[in-house]
Amino acid sequence: MTDDVFEVPCPTCKKAVTWSEKSPYRPFCSKRCQLIDLGEWANEEKAIPCDSADFVMDEHFSEDWSRH
Repeated sequence: MTDDVFEVPCPTCKKAVTWSEKSPYRPFCSKRCQLIDLGEWANEEKAIPCDSADFVMDEHFSEDWSRH
């Protein structure tokens, strides 16, 4: 096991974050930045790119979906 310490930029504010157990919110610098990122995903401001052809409803899925 190596004792190399490295830093990564916080995805929200770009502040340097030491990657270790002492950084409980890694890769974020703080709980605030972590919650900002979560909010962006929840508001669909961020998304994992995919082809629309990857999401095809089959007959079973569409029945379940229409009941809700």
